[in-house]
Amino acid sequence: MSDLFADIEDRGLEYVGASRIEGPLVVVDRVRDVGYDETVEIIDPAGIPRMGRVLDISESHAVVQVLEGTTGLATRTLRARFLGESFRLPVSRQMLGRVFDGLGRPADGGPPALSADRRDVNGMPINPFARRYPREFIQTGLSAIDGMNALVRGQKLPVFSGNGLPHDRVSAQIIRQARLLDEEVEFSIVFAAMGIKHDVAEFFIRNFRESGALSRAVMFFSLADAPSVERLLTPRVALTLAEHLAFDCGQHVLILLTDMTNYCESLREVGTARGEIPGRKGYPGYLYSDLASLYERAGRIENSPGSITQMAILTMPADDISHPVPDLTGYITEGQIVLDRDLFQRGIYPPIAGLPSLSRLMKDGVGKGFTREDHPILASQLFACYAYVKRVRGLADVIGEEELSPLDKQYLKFGEAFEGTFLNQGEYENRSIETTLEMGWDALSVLPKEELHRVSDELLRKHYRSEPGRQAQDQTRLAAQQL
Repeated sequence: MSDLFADIEDRGLEYVGASRIEGPLVVVDRVRDVGYDETVEIIDPAGIPRMGRVLDISESHAVVQVLEGTTGLATRTLRARFLGESFRLPVSRQMLGRVFDGLGRPADGGPPALSADRRDVNGMPINPFARRYPREFIQTGLSAIDGMNALVRGQKLPVFSGNGLPHDRVSAQIIRQARLLDEEVEFSIVFAAMGIKHDVAEFFIRNFRESGALSRAVMFFSLADAPSVERLLTPRVALTLAEHLAFDCGQHVLILLTDMTNYCESLREVGTARGEIPGRKGYPGYLYSDLASLYERAGRIENSPGSITQMAILTMPADDISHPVPDLTGYITEGQIVLDRDLFQRGIYPPIAGLPSLSRLMKDGVGKGFTREDHPILASQLFACYAYVKRVRGLADVIGEEELSPLDKQYLKFGEAFEGTFLNQGEYENRSIETTLEMGWDALSVLPKEELHRVSDELLRKHYRSEPGRQAQDQTRLAAQQL
């Protein structure tokens, strides 16, 4: 028997044969004392166990979802044993620094996780009454996030991307660089990938090992060649361990889930196999509540020192932000980071769109006592000026840049400085929040003081720079980078 079932006490009857096999589903007849979501051990003709779970039950039969695929199974020889409990994951701090498959089994050649503490992976969303409001700033080292869409401890902030955009590189950089400003606090990473290719998995593992981030991280991979229904458990397995680290061990945990679109595709596949009535674009009608059951497991709890901060990465088919997956995700989470194809094609990395991106909880984690007192005002002024740049560029496309007013031309220069120096940075460039804020003031100083309507006179006197001052700042920063 495999390690997955080694610590489960033998119980129940073994049923031989199935009435039918449809895709990832097996229908077992004449069952008794079987519950919804109960774990099932399916024995194939070679005697190798596969894991499944009860997806639907009636008086006469049970529909079992085989998480490791039904290839090679036959209706006459199949054997099924119902184990009397839902799927549970042994959780332990010793899992940090390890790599597992999508079901929590070792994928790095090491031993299975040994722990007497076995948790139901389905978990429960945090009770709203027990929640603490998310606060405190998490530094990612990316100016586009830290400066204008700051991540706050306990927040749910997804990344909306598209096919071909560098969301893998951005997420790897966030994991390498993310830290709390209070260095004495334990900070761990839980990374779960669903439906990714082998070369992408190797990229993440190599990247984490070379940077040393793997020592404080645990990785779960459900690869593209694994049965698609395995992806339905992978984020739940990762969240179960994150809850243990946060609420039992008192750590602050950042969990990254990629790609949630692959997860939703698997959900649609299973719904189709079950004959469910489809909703928008064929996705099941319960897609919203299913996503909420994952996203709402992040946050902070009263009387617990730990927290779970969640970043879910999803690819938008045809860059359509109104697609059901990003659309419903946006209703549940507290903002979004949007990757822009136009910025990417112009060679700007990370190509984080300035205007569609939003962190709704940023105001509660930045400013005096968290980052710096000028941070909220600076971000607001950058948004306002960049929005005007977009309008000026649209006007220039119609009448030509040479017909613009001198002020509009200055705004175009601000847009170039903002995108070329503030948004654009190296893949291995880790900027402190102080550096990010200073670069934001450098960009604003391209404009006349009179245009900075959201900034007080006191902040202008302290941070606004003349042309010679900006040049001196640029030379100092360049010298520091060369060192």
